[in-house]
Amino acid sequence: MMKIDRLAGALGAEIQGLDLARDQSPAELANLRKALIDHLVVTIPGQSLSLDNLERLTDQLGGRAVTPFVKPLADRPYVIRVLKEREDKLNFANAWHSDLSYLSEPPSFTLLYAHEVPEFGGDTLFQNQYLAYETLSDGLKQTLKSLRAVHSAGAAYGTGCFLDRVKHKMSTEIAPSDEAFQECTHPAVVRHPESKRAALYLNPVYTMRFDGWNQTESQALLQHIYRHQTNENFTCRVRWSKGTLTIWDNRATQHNALNDYHGQRREMFRTSVAGGRPQAA
Repeated sequence: MMKIDRLAGALGAEIQGLDLARDQSPAELANLRKALIDHLVVTIPGQSLSLDNLERLTDQLGGRAVTPFVKPLADRPYVIRVLKEREDKLNFANAWHSDLSYLSEPPSFTLLYAHEVPEFGGDTLFQNQYLAYETLSDGLKQTLKSLRAVHSAGAAYGTGCFLDRVKHKMSTEIAPSDEAFQECTHPAVVRHPESKRAALYLNPVYTMRFDGWNQTESQALLQHIYRHQTNENFTCRVRWSKGTLTIWDNRATQHNALNDYHGQRREMFRTSVAGGRPQAA
């Protein structure tokens, strides 16, 4: 029987009573999906998963999606290995972001499975974009609902850009490309397709500017939004152990993988669930 305990007031839950190494019944899958929609982040400890198990669950949640600009496992094009070796200086995803928001159809959910974890550190922070939107002033809400934002992976994954320059300091295999400079636009405020709630859809890694605004004009407002989004009252913290699977909803969260475990090894496996084009609130 599935047992759910909340992690924090803002978002997040720990689930006990699931064995994801076996086929889930329709009722179990429905309950897991409901927990995801209700809590945005669910962490499920004590799992013993093969990569086949991980991909099967990804399919059951909506189908696998490719992660651009990160090299997948050689025999599994939908699985990436998130690795920090003991000697590495940098880890992967150590900044607030929503996964792959630079795509025209970003992933709905991300699954991350802990194969090896450090003795301490390496937690992941999550933030609730519903609450970030709902706590803005009415005037700013209306302004943002009228705007679209330009997203791009260029600053992170473009040839010669940040991750290309530092890839020798990390073991997650990055694949920088000129294709990363492509841009797409999404509403600044989106309507979640399942909960129907409004959420901010802006993040400091992939949001470049507001559509029709220049960079300077955009950054003044975006920096205000980013400070607001990451208010600690909108967050939860996931502490990993070997065998923990965490799933999160990219349509209403951001996350940040902390880099506070130097000299220790951390190895995770990640898949993404196919999503759709974000719709305006």
